[in-house]
Amino acid sequence: MAERSVLVTGGAGGLGGAVTTAFVTAGWRVVVPERTGDAPGRPAASGVVTLVADLTDPAGAQRAVEVAAADPAAPLRAVVNLVGGYAGGALVHETPVEEFDRMLTLNLRPTHLVTRAALPHLVAAGGGAVVCVSSRAAVTPFPGAAGYVTAKAAVLAFANAVAVEYRRFGVRCNTVLPSVVDTPANQAAMPDADHGRWVTPAEIAPVVRFLAGDESAPTSGATVPVYGRA
Repeated sequence: MAERSVLVTGGAGGLGGAVTTAFVTAGWRVVVPERTGDAPGRPAASGVVTLVADLTDPAGAQRAVEVAAADPAAPLRAVVNLVGGYAGGALVHETPVEEFDRMLTLNLRPTHLVTRAALPHLVAAGGGAVVCVSSRAAVTPFPGAAGYVTAKAAVLAFANAVAVEYRRFGVRCNTVLPSVVDTPANQAAMPDADHGRWVTPAEIAPVVRFLAGDESAPTSGATVPVYGRA
């Protein structure tokens, strides 16, 4: 029986399936919020608890955290923020403000709301870990994606702020920065790219699980590149 729980947002996505499997394999109780309740990418495994929640809404984020913290035999000890998305193609002066705002809403808002709701539980449990997913673009921007770049840079800054504020409570916060993740959606969007240079979900998942576990206890405020060969 699992002795600790982890909340994995975006656990039904291309990266989320691998991350969820890594935690289940390591013996964690894994809670995966789904926006629609239809998640074909979610692994069919024991130890996975699903619920429907809109993580851009404070009430939805709070509900997801409450489910994750509901088992006293397996207290919430980690949060993994995978929810995000990409849009680009235009220069700054050509990008509607609505599109810029959408990138912040999709990438930053769920990370903030879920982490904010989870922190009291992690403190009460005697400590824990938050793992956020930013992007290589946050530190090495490319043209035509200012909204995405800004949002992912904000995720990184937010994670560093959490690491500083909650260190004294035994709560750590670290960030992984993937390059392009080798998922079916990204392959379809960039069919002519060299997919062999991309980082795979199976390569990222053990890094995320390590940062959430006791093995990385001395580490907080780290920015971990997971670029593959890109």
